[in-house]
Amino acid sequence: MSIDRQFGWMWSQACELMDRADRLQRQFVRYVGAGTDAAVWEPPVDIQESAEGLQFVFALPGVDPQQTEVTLDAHALTVSAVRTPRLGRAESLVRRLEIPHGRFVRRVALSGARLRIGETRYVNGCLEIRLVRANVP
Repeated sequence: MSIDRQFGWMWSQACELMDRADRLQRQFVRYVGAGTDAAVWEPPVDIQESAEGLQFVFALPGVDPQQTEVTLDAHALTVSAVRTPRLGRAESLVRRLEIPHGRFVRRVALSGARLRIGETRYVNGCLEIRLVRANVP
């Protein structure tokens, strides 16, 4: 393999990895809308399904659990709140803000069996919600 071909392959791989990282970043922080009441980001969520129902884990670092609203209807589970930025002193110069802040709304579409909220808890910056099938105790 020639040196030019080898570096071309490495460059191609590096660009592909950078594109993948960029896509993952966009999945984590998506701009949702404009305005003071509009949601400006969506938190990532892990979803697992079992025979009893669904388990959701929303990553909500720095979000006050008392200010988090959870609603469930026949078509979706919705979680919303506001994450206020944690800034230092007034004389501090912000060099980087990567953790999203502001109002968020995350709506997860549901279909199939009827579900009800079984349990919610906030653990280590994550909101855990367990939905159980309506016919399962």
